[in-house]
Amino acid sequence: MPDRQWTLLDSQGRPFSSEHPGTVGGHKKSRLYGRLDCPAALRTLTRGGYVANRVFFLDEATASKAGYRPCAVCMPAEYARWKTTAPGP
Repeated sequence: MPDRQWTLLDSQGRPFSSEHPGTVGGHKKSRLYGRLDCPAALRTLTRGGYVANRVFFLDEATASKAGYRPCAVCMPAEYARWKTTAPGP
């Protein structure tokens, strides 16, 4: 049994236990995901926000399938691509 387990979300947004840490983090209320070193997320975490709604995904594809969008700050190219394909209001 591995020493460490991480709780990640699957492509349906359901939590599961993983032997591997996630590669992207997200915010469940705003339904966005980004790099773990995202300056906007780190700034918010430093001020005490975001923690209760923080989620993690194994990869970008899983986050996207779960209905999350890329962060415009740390993933501008992915965000621009998402904007052109996202359904309108």
